[in-house]
Amino acid sequence: HGKTIDDNSKKTTEYGLRLEEKQKLKFNYGLTESQLYRYIKEARRRKGVTSLILLQLLEMRLDAICFNLGFAATIAQARQLVNHGHITVNNRIVRIPSFQCRVNDIVGVKQKSASQALIQNNIKNNQTRELATYLKFDNSKLEATILDYCDRNDLALQLDELLIIEYYSRR
Repeated sequence: HGKTIDDNSKKTTEYGLRLEEKQKLKFNYGLTESQLYRYIKEARRRKGVTSLILLQLLEMRLDAICFNLGFAATIAQARQLVNHGHITVNNRIVRIPSFQCRVNDIVGVKQKSASQALIQNNIKNNQTRELATYLKFDNSKLEATILDYCDRNDLALQLDELLIIEYYSRR
């Protein structure tokens, strides 16, 4: 199944291209098929450009925000930090990685020395990425404020989100 290295003679179909883009998005954010479908339906329901709204919904997940802040090296690691109760939103512990953060929410670290040390160590190791423009991080308090929704330029992931919308337009 799938493509092999010596299979260059066949051109990928339009469906195949759309499927590849959808899989890229799914695996990047660690979503199941049903979760992604719910995000697509929600993005369609809201007013505006569906593809941009989809990306904004995914970027406003708590695990994605923790990853963007450098609290974790991967989104999967960020999901684990949230699950284990190290992360707070507006000074309340949130254990749901898919929690939808809002503008002006304050994402912080639990006031426990183990949590603080873990996150500080991760931030030190993950300083390769530049902080997204929609987040404002205070290193002394280990807190970040969400200033706005993300812009398409803030995403490091190289993908064509329109193909994903097209993939689901048949459903």
